[in-house]
Amino acid sequence: MSVPRSLPIAAGIVGLLLLASCGSDDDSIAVPNGDSGTVIEVEMRDIAFSPTSIDVEAGDTVRFVFTNTGKLTHEAYIGDAAAQQDHADEMASMGGMDHGGDDVLTVEPGNTGELTHTFDDAGTVQIGCHEPSHFEAGMVMDVAVS
Repeated sequence: MSVPRSLPIAAGIVGLLLLASCGSDDDSIAVPNGDSGTVIEVEMRDIAFSPTSIDVEAGDTVRFVFTNTGKLTHEAYIGDAAAQQDHADEMASMGGMDHGGDDVLTVEPGNTGELTHTFDDAGTVQIGCHEPSHFEAGMVMDVAVS
């Protein structure tokens, strides 16, 4: 039985598509320009976010869906570097208690939570986990707002 000529070509195309879908090592996402209702799935692992960075346009509204696949409680706090430091100081002074707010979310292991944020101004914003030693260990996602 002979193999149709189109079969090897189709297999090659599928292979290339699979390679392209694997992404790059930087684990980043670019939000389409002008999108006002983007949903980004974020995995919270011990101790990292995936993706590790995203690019958005000023004015974009993004709904983040955080899924904690790790064994530890994780937090997502949205703010610039100064706000991250203030939040870390506040968490330390409160013994790590969740103090709520529009730009902060705590997710227990195995659970999912959501935060919606509009990125008003160009600059750099971070999403950080301020559970004890997580941020310092690199559990931070960079958001480039252009």
